[in-house]
Amino acid sequence: MNEEPRRRLAERQGRVVAALVAGGEVPEGFDAERMRVQAWSLVAKRRSVVARLRPDAAAAAGDDLAALFAAYAAERAEPPSGYRADADDFAAWLRRRARTRPAGSRLWWSRLLRR
Repeated sequence: MNEEPRRRLAERQGRVVAALVAGGEVPEGFDAERMRVQAWSLVAKRRSVVARLRPDAAAAAGDDLAALFAAYAAERAEPPSGYRADADDFAAWLRRRARTRPAGSRLWWSRLLRR
């Protein structure tokens, strides 16, 4: 079997993925606005999962969560492998920007330490 068609298909698929998750150029034949909306949707999905996995990071971001997560995602060539890694990376990204959980707030798991 000729491998050239598979190679070309893989290359085209890679361009689509890059446009969706890494800010790459929208491939020819795709609607740029639809690709932009889909890319935004993927970032929103990541943000919601990250907020569930790391409520401390979501609390630290506060009302700026959407904007901060979008900035974090835009700085990455591709998302980390796995939501847990994404959540931990976002929390570290916030810490580097001196965004920590609000004073007086408790870590979600701290209630488990009480007797």
